[in-house]
Amino acid sequence: MSISSVISKFAPISLDEMESVKLMNRIDTKYAVPLSVLPAILAAAQHDYYAQEINGKRIATYDTMYYDTETLDMYMRHHDRQLVRQKIRVRQYVDSDLTFLEIKRKNNKGRTKKKRISVPGFDITADTVGHGKQDWSVEDFIAAKSRYNWADITPHLSTAFHRITLVNKAKTERLTIDMDLVWKNVITGEEKTFPELVIIELKRDGNVPSLMTKIMLEQRIHPLKISKYCIGTALTTPDIKKNRFKIKIRKIEKLLNSYDPS
Repeated sequence: MSISSVISKFAPISLDEMESVKLMNRIDTKYAVPLSVLPAILAAAQHDYYAQEINGKRIATYDTMYYDTETLDMYMRHHDRQLVRQKIRVRQYVDSDLTFLEIKRKNNKGRTKKKRISVPGFDITADTVGHGKQDWSVEDFIAAKSRYNWADITPHLSTAFHRITLVNKAKTERLTIDMDLVWKNVITGEEKTFPELVIIELKRDGNVPSLMTKIMLEQRIHPLKISKYCIGTALTTPDIKKNRFKIKIRKIEKLLNSYDPS
């Protein structure tokens, strides 16, 4: 079964209907999954989840630019296992023609909180993305919601991927499924991809029961803490400290090369 044919069998949910399932304050569980097993995971979930549909499409295109300081403080805090940390990014939801400046904060309880503002027309492809060009509210938003100042951060890493978004029929959880990941480092010019890698993220308001955790266990897929930003930075920045993320990358490579659900 192809991914497109399986996802076409899900009942749809619109972007407007998704408003009630934002889960901006949540607990995340992440998985690294071989592309070859994704159709089986989707088939097992199709009767219990909706698939987000935008303009008739159920596989959406996302472009993101991550920001960091000159010394990559946000990356280093994650690498050094600091529990309290942030990521700042501008994300373009290509199919819905929406662009947001987003701040993701992880607290010492393991909860993720996300704040965002709309930034229509933001050019995430420019090396000097936004600096000196955007409305004053961007600087104020960063100052109010982040430990960093807008003047102290610059574009660092772009990511592009395709995403399927599922919502359980009780509307208590969301599932994002990211494929075709491409990372490009704005500073080094390095570009990397894992064509066979799928990153699945289960987002819940607490550790409530989830059918998806059962499906993953049946497929012998176990949770793996993984950051697209940090993995991409480690892959594309030759001289940076990366011991922790090299271990993650080896785990991903081993999974993709040796996965056997039997």
